Amino acid sequence: MTIVTRRLEEGHGQPGQHGQHRRGPARGATARVARRAQGSPAAYAFLTVVLLASAFPLWWSFVIGSKDAAAINSGEVSLLPGGNFIENARTVITTLPFWKAFGNSVIVSTVVAVCVVLLSTLAGFAFAKLRFRGREGLLVFVIATMCVPTQLGVVPLFIVMAKLGWIGGLWAVILPAIVSAFGVFWMTQYLRESLPDELVEAARVDGASTLRIFWSVALPAARPGAAMLGLFTFIYTWTNFFWPFIVLEPGNPTLPVALQQLQAAYYVDYSLVLAGVVLAAIPLLIVFVFAGRQLVSGIMQGAVKG
Repeated sequence: MTIVTRRLEEGHGQPGQHGQHRRGPARGATARVARRAQGSPAAYAFLTVVLLASAFPLWWSFVIGSKDAAAINSGEVSLLPGGNFIENARTVITTLPFWKAFGNSVIVSTVVAVCVVLLSTLAGFAFAKLRFRGREGLLVFVIATMCVPTQLGVVPLFIVMAKLGWIGGLWAVILPAIVSAFGVFWMTQYLRESLPDELVEAARVDGASTLRIFWSVALPAARPGAAMLGLFTFIYTWTNFFWPFIVLEPGNPTLPVALQQLQAAYYVDYSLVLAGVVLAAIPLLIVFVFAGRQLVSGIMQGAVKG
């Protein structure tokens, strides 16, 4: 694929006047954004307020989860944590099938995120760069499915899962979620902007098949957008409660479904519930730390291209 290699070298800043010319506007835009951010204390103040407001619910959950029921019922308001978080967390882990629910959440969220990224990128490449009859109408139909409330499909979906004998198993949670209309729309728009038509045509001239073009040209170009989609899908699947609560058994839950078991009929110990919420949020924070670089890269690349 000599032509594709030469085009990639020109477009990604390899030695040559053409590559330098194409990098110029992007570098200039990035430099202007950086200068504006450095010279605007109001922007930093606003971002600090947003950061504190976003982190406050998690901190408040930790504060409540570190106290006992007597301290909560006393009505005293304090932003300082108590000393019972380890004890409450131990109670949550021993009371619930915590590790089984944790493993189920890891399996479901990882498989769904990988499938959504792969299938959405494949469909987005087809809608963005392939020419076939009915392309625009089909894309509009896919986007229109996002307007249908999830609750309308619960009954027929449950019937299908029951016919297949999957009620109570993880496949009943995984398979309905492996394709996302939002993911298809997101990757279609991303590939339209980030993948030049010249690279696709050059790969065809070199004799590459459509799947080879997708794997060797489109997928690397879609990496930042795919990372963002994968992160958002993982978080949404990890925190999803509605469908897993309907289709899974109490002995084989995901984490949100397991935490629901901490609520009694007439009394709710909020210290235990919020301690469990904090435990369930810790893996998401770890994912954010490791995926943050790709997330910021995708946002910045989309901003520069826009």
